[in-house]
Amino acid sequence: MSHLHKNIANETGDFTAKLKPVAPDGAVVIENERKRSIINVKQLSEHLLTSQYLERQRRVLDILRQEKIFSKATQANLSRPDRYKLGLARGKRMRQLQDLHGWNDDDFLMAEYLVDDIQPYHLHISLFTAAVREQANDEQRASWMPKIAAWEIIGAYAQTELGHGSNVRGIETEARWDQSSKEFVLHSPTITASKWWNGTLGRTANYAVVIAQLMLPEDGTYKSYGPHPFIVQIRDMKTHRPPDSIVVGDIGPKYGYAAMDNAYCLFNQHRIPFSAMLSRFSSIDPETGIYTKPKSPSSVYGQLTRGRSVIVMHARLILARAVTVAVRYLSVRRQFRDQDDPTQPLETPVLDYTTVQIRILPLLATTFALHYAGSHMKQLYERTRKNDTTLDTVDHAALSELHVTSAGLKSLATTLAADSIETCRRSMGGHGFGGGTGLVQLNADYLSKPTVEGDNWMITQQVARYLIKKVKECIQSPESHAFSETEEHVKAYLSARLQKPRIDILRSDQAIVHAFNWRMAHLAYKAYDARELQKKSWNSLLIELHKLSTAYSQAMLVSNFYTAVVRQQGSLPFDTLTKSVLVDLFRLFVFNIMNSEAREFQNSGAVSSEDLDEIPNKVLELMASIRPHAVRLVDAWSIPDYLLDSALGRYDGRVYEDLFHRAHVVNPLNKLTFNPRYKEDEIVLGSGDAQHILAKL
Repeated sequence: MSHLHKNIANETGDFTAKLKPVAPDGAVVIENERKRSIINVKQLSEHLLTSQYLERQRRVLDILRQEKIFSKATQANLSRPDRYKLGLARGKRMRQLQDLHGWNDDDFLMAEYLVDDIQPYHLHISLFTAAVREQANDEQRASWMPKIAAWEIIGAYAQTELGHGSNVRGIETEARWDQSSKEFVLHSPTITASKWWNGTLGRTANYAVVIAQLMLPEDGTYKSYGPHPFIVQIRDMKTHRPPDSIVVGDIGPKYGYAAMDNAYCLFNQHRIPFSAMLSRFSSIDPETGIYTKPKSPSSVYGQLTRGRSVIVMHARLILARAVTVAVRYLSVRRQFRDQDDPTQPLETPVLDYTTVQIRILPLLATTFALHYAGSHMKQLYERTRKNDTTLDTVDHAALSELHVTSAGLKSLATTLAADSIETCRRSMGGHGFGGGTGLVQLNADYLSKPTVEGDNWMITQQVARYLIKKVKECIQSPESHAFSETEEHVKAYLSARLQKPRIDILRSDQAIVHAFNWRMAHLAYKAYDARELQKKSWNSLLIELHKLSTAYSQAMLVSNFYTAVVRQQGSLPFDTLTKSVLVDLFRLFVFNIMNSEAREFQNSGAVSSEDLDEIPNKVLELMASIRPHAVRLVDAWSIPDYLLDSALGRYDGRVYEDLFHRAHVVNPLNKLTFNPRYKEDEIVLGSGDAQHILAKL
């Protein structure tokens, strides 16, 4: 697992090569940390990730390490244009390696994951491919999919616009049907109609699936039939230049994703053929111009639901990376001696401070909570389909509910992961601000996730609207059969809400799950009462509705975590100690939430004030129990040093050697001698570069 940097003495030759960290050094400390626990890391890794995943990671990583282009040593020092060039080169090499080694799609995605620098082809292999596969009819798929798979064309997915993102129905790009020529005319009527943020489209793609308002002639004017997908050639296949009727380019610097060419794109009466409209679920008769609408509205968001399920599973790995760096470094780092034991010769490991544990160990527990929830959601999605390659046989009712569930979990999971990266960084003190954390690019890149695939605050309205509807149905038909667990929880609450519940959370793990579901149902009933009975405006309720969505999603995390490590404990392939630690992680996860949101639990009647007073002590006990196993628990996520790219989070604990190596040997800034004399315009001493620098500005 460890991937050591070259020995400093072989590269510098100065006196620093002989210096070592103060004893005990990080390598000794981290080894001793692992000796404190007997958790079987390999066994737990296979449980979390599967042996097939781990074998694929090892196999692909061995290949990547042999390729100089995938070195991460100096990429943080490159300019934005150079990062795009590097990303394009890496994407090409990945595809060459796929052909060379016979990689399947999962192998390629593993390579992209390990390199961890989103390459400009990413939207071609993800959204563009999925859009054509899911939205094209049989004839269109037969024509386009072989070209897409062979990378004969490179595509993007152009939905979001400068003026509209989450509100897809409000997009302005038009596709007007011209009956005389049997063509569509794509047009951007305003500047806010410009396609915006569309990855791969800025400089790379020559095709795109463009989402536009389908405009059909009616009574002498044009009527919109809503957003529809069209496959459109954007650039010439030889010159890679757009036609005069298309303006397209890269939008410029962003918080992260330096290697991705996010686009702007506008159309000026650009004509596309009748066959450009992807017609699996809706179509136009080219002879009559008559429109056939989708059989079911749920068919159009199957792809989005699948994408969100992937996002939840990805969030657990993002969080695991940040927590791995924090746990390893905070185990090695020592600060101050124990104030209650002046005889202690060594300073205290930072992870032993409860003020640090309360920030990190609940996040460690959260990685497991996200894992079991994401795994459950993936299984639910697969059960809604009889054939994984088609949406024609979807169970639309189940998919509709899953779509709402996926919205809530996507919002909560990506918020947790994005916020937790920063929590981990801050917990590591001064060195947490440096590039040696391995979190700088991770943090910047992941900041996109709370706003893409639906803004995290906006999409929670879908959850609230669904729950209000369920409460209303259960009140109107109290004797009806409950078709989902959500309906069961709502019915249970409605039948007993006037009684004071007795939920013993301190002595029963099942009671904890009950408390979370009771609180969720209570907030759902309050939302129903405010909206349906008091007739309050939707906008005035949005903040409370967001809390409702969070409670709903937290209840799902807790329920799935409980089912996996408590209710099904007997089926887990672990020793008694490991099972016990997993249960402790479950309890830490739930009690930490209860402690931070005590008011909601108390007001709902789910938890008594007396029990809430006991929770802080329970949290302290659980953290003390988990602390000896922390390093082995993060090891179980099997994140290679190559992916972490972190001096602080190295598997072997050689934190200080690596930090110094990166500064003294790798940093390109230290290879130049500068001219600080202010009366001379020259910047690099002896280069005479003043005019050259001005020319670049």
